[in-house]
Amino acid sequence: MPRTAITAPGASAVGPYSHAAEQHGFVYLSGQTPVEPGTTTLVGGGIEAQTRQCFANLGAVLAAGGLGFDDVVKCNVFLTDMGDFAAMNAVYAEVFDEPYPARTTIGVAALPLGASIEIEMVAARPTSDGRAS
Repeated sequence: MPRTAITAPGASAVGPYSHAAEQHGFVYLSGQTPVEPGTTTLVGGGIEAQTRQCFANLGAVLAAGGLGFDDVVKCNVFLTDMGDFAAMNAVYAEVFDEPYPARTTIGVAALPLGASIEIEMVAARPTSDGRAS
């Protein structure tokens, strides 16, 4: 089964990749930085505002694929300053309910466009019995 690309209206891509790709019932979302939709301009504000924008961008990609945050099973968070962990974590807790998706948070030297955060996700498309296909 070939992969299917998912494109979110208004979302930006700064390279040759899909916003998400689906195969075998799993949707793999490309990392989203805190750019304003339709631009390559980072949102102003601190890590809280940047984290919220990442989730807004990811939410648009999920919605374009007919999914929501409840369908997310794994997140990878990349931070340029691990001192931002607690603030990022507080926003993260506003987005997800228990049981939370699995998550990895990694400190990195730099991110595209000078972003302080990037988040990528994996979502599972539920079947009629509520399980991933």
